[in-house]
Amino acid sequence: MTSETLPDTLAAMRPALHRYCARMMGSAFDGEDVVQDAYAKAGAALAAGAEVEEPQRWLFRIAHNAALDAIRKRRREAFDLLDEEVPGGAPAESRAAASAALSTFLAIPPGQRAVVVLADVLGHSGEEVAAILDTTLAAVKAALHRGRARLRDMAEAPVRLDPAERARLEDYAARFNAHDWDALRELLAEDVRLDLVARTRLAGAGNVGVYFTRYAENPVWRMEVGVAEGRPVVVARSTDGVARFVVLLDWQGGRIAGIRDFHYAGYVMEGLGLD
Repeated sequence: MTSETLPDTLAAMRPALHRYCARMMGSAFDGEDVVQDAYAKAGAALAAGAEVEEPQRWLFRIAHNAALDAIRKRRREAFDLLDEEVPGGAPAESRAAASAALSTFLAIPPGQRAVVVLADVLGHSGEEVAAILDTTLAAVKAALHRGRARLRDMAEAPVRLDPAERARLEDYAARFNAHDWDALRELLAEDVRLDLVARTRLAGAGNVGVYFTRYAENPVWRMEVGVAEGRPVVVARSTDGVARFVVLLDWQGGRIAGIRDFHYAGYVMEGLGLD
């Protein structure tokens, strides 16, 4: 793999990398941040002359290390794989891990979390997990057993939106659904920033205003207010009523200071747990 082939390789692997990073971080949104960080680190390594024989394993290791860095900064958690032999879990435990809400993974120490996600969510063998994490098969089995046990019988309390936040989002959704693009542009702060995830970034009201022009050219989405990972979001539904992507809005002084649109990152919806 070279710097020239990295974008195509990452595009193919991005959903799997995101599934891993989202569960390591306990958040689809934070997981995407880690994927972007891993992409930057991979590009820097290739530019510095790194030789890569197994791109998938190499990128997973970079993503794993990027996730650990983010975890240490956020929570200063210790990374500890217990080096002891224990039996593997039952298939039901594996299925439970694969379907668990993202935030529940935060109950597992990072080392166990990495093993559970790689094995039960992404389907890697014990040997492959050991190679990615640069540890022993015995340590992988121990971490898998303990991590699965920690995931059992966990539940989340429902989240309630702040009334003022709901009102802002409902106003945004109403303007969008009415195709009142100029009214939406009026909500933009002068220094607004747009992150059209996996596609482009823009800054400034003039540049970001074009974002609504693109939606005006293909007005097939209906927006509604929702909650994802405890955060207020705008949910985009297609004509069949299916939720396809979400948009995060940051507000300052009643104006939109930031837009994070996951239109081109549909993989984020997997495991998001919309309310």
